[in-house]
Amino acid sequence: MKVTSTGPQTIQRAEGDSVTLGCSYMPSFLDTGEIDIEWSVLSPDTTKKDQMLLSYTGGTEYHHGGPRVTEGFSFAAGDPSKGDASLSIAQLSRNHTSTYQCKVKKSPGVDTRKVSLVVKVKPSVPRCWLEGGELVGGAVSLHCESSEGSTPLTYKWRRESKDPMPAAATQDGSTGELRISNHTQSFAGIYLCEVNNAVGAERCRISLRANKHPNRSAVIGGNVVGSLLLVFILLVFAGVLYWKLEDRRHHDREFSNEI
Repeated sequence: MKVTSTGPQTIQRAEGDSVTLGCSYMPSFLDTGEIDIEWSVLSPDTTKKDQMLLSYTGGTEYHHGGPRVTEGFSFAAGDPSKGDASLSIAQLSRNHTSTYQCKVKKSPGVDTRKVSLVVKVKPSVPRCWLEGGELVGGAVSLHCESSEGSTPLTYKWRRESKDPMPAAATQDGSTGELRISNHTQSFAGIYLCEVNNAVGAERCRISLRANKHPNRSAVIGGNVVGSLLLVFILLVFAGVLYWKLEDRRHHDREFSNEI
């Protein structure tokens, strides 16, 4: 008896996906007994027994450990006695992360294969935001962050227009920050951030503008005009107040003379 399946001994899949753990086999001409197949979860504690999940013997398929343990587990082939004892698992969750063992027996032959399954969470759709002004010549930072996802998460920024990234830009793949130290008009546009891990990827986008500094002479001129206008208003107010006071005094003097 020989298990002939090849491939990675460790498989990574996303939560919610399905997976097939391969276990093809080929009996020897010396193996004359009845086919007996067992799928088990190996205990990391060698002092404890392994948990049998699924078996096939005497032409019948058996589930072990109750429906809560074996829900979603089945043989991939309709008839596992025909050389394919692969195991299918539907609707993966992080609880399915374990080392599984396939054991195929046909007396006197026996062989096994172990496969480690690691179930991870895909990155959530990240949030993109901007810090700092968008003024030409200044510094600006674009940020990108996923709230969920199995580590390590890797972030990468690129331009939607497929133009090269600014030479003055540096990005940190672990934090999701893209920093532009000397912003110019040519850096304006749509930027995409992609976050990925071993089982998936998501992205977000943000628009970066390049605003010119306000005209300094115009600002100074505006300030001067504003100041002069304020002085004029104060002078007018003072003149009106003075006129009212003088008018009142004149009225008081006329009233005294009449008495």
